[in-house]
Amino acid sequence: MITLSPGPIRSVAVVGAHPDDIAIGAGGTLLTLCASSVTEVHAMVLTGGGTDREDEERAALADFCSGATVHLTVLGVPDGRSPQHWNTVKEGLEAFRRTCEPDLVLAPQRADAHQDHRLLAELVPTTFRNHLVLGYEIVKWESDLPSTPVLIPLQDSVARRKVELLAAHYRSQHGHDWYDDETFLAVARLRGVQCRSRYAEGFVVEKMLLTVGGAGHFEVER
Repeated sequence: MITLSPGPIRSVAVVGAHPDDIAIGAGGTLLTLCASSVTEVHAMVLTGGGTDREDEERAALADFCSGATVHLTVLGVPDGRSPQHWNTVKEGLEAFRRTCEPDLVLAPQRADAHQDHRLLAELVPTTFRNHLVLGYEIVKWESDLPSTPVLIPLQDSVARRKVELLAAHYRSQHGHDWYDDETFLAVARLRGVQCRSRYAEGFVVEKMLLTVGGAGHFEVER
């Protein structure tokens, strides 16, 4: 198995359509990065601005990104109606882009069945044009989990911390029959099987620049 390891990651940009999307899709990765090299996290969420859900997101990201400085922007796009507010989403994303120069971008993946996730996934590469963008997955009723060629192993303690924080911070979501520890650990266990780890998070990548011959963007190990 070949491992591609990016250079030092100090700053990360994360975007989600709804409060909890980022934590569900990339919470373990954020916990891992912020415990090691990342000192700054720039986050933007499309929906929930000015509501209790924004409060949930602020408290959650403070814990998921403990040790890093978090800059969070929450817009007020209506939940489930993002395509009807294309200009607002695009302008909000462009304004967010001007606030940061990240080493890595985490966003929804383009084949997500939810229209809000999918629109954001389509627009992120048009705004962060010279960045490595990894598309996270969000488990839901629709059978849309993708093939994830990028896998980030998680320590057992990190995977369990992720589900603890999801339960503690997003109480508004507890009414969903799929929203529980078993669901999130099951997805992490499946991705772990695919990379010989107990747990992992999976991501989709559409384009990745790999420079070889001494000045590489990535270190290649066997």
